[in-house]
Amino acid sequence: MEALAEQIIPTDEWPGGREADVTNFIDKQLVGTYSRYQETYRKGLMAIHETCKSSFHKRFEELSWDEQTHFLKSMEEGKTEGKIWENGFDIQFFELIMDHSLQGFYGSPRHGGNKNYISYKMINLDYPVIIGQNRYNV
Repeated sequence: MEALAEQIIPTDEWPGGREADVTNFIDKQLVGTYSRYQETYRKGLMAIHETCKSSFHKRFEELSWDEQTHFLKSMEEGKTEGKIWENGFDIQFFELIMDHSLQGFYGSPRHGGNKNYISYKMINLDYPVIIGQNRYNV
């Protein structure tokens, strides 16, 4: 999952999905709010593992950056080969991991992602010290 998150939010002049602890966010949410997606994640991550093993003889995280990118593009476009990807599961799973990765990167650190306020610093967003604090003198 870390390699997937890093592909979706790559490190550049700012830290990416791996350093923002996106995987921790997803793990925490899967035992709470997103528990309904547990089976989808199991099925999807196993499908990625099996497809990479049969196509590349490597695990996803062992693929080169370009191979990982190509693999995810095929998922996004619904062109991933294999019976498990039929009926658009590749598109559905790609959209799910992309949505959750972005939530983990840009969301509040109190939910397990956005470690050290990485995305807030990147977009120059102040983080309120107290949630719900009235920052205006009205």
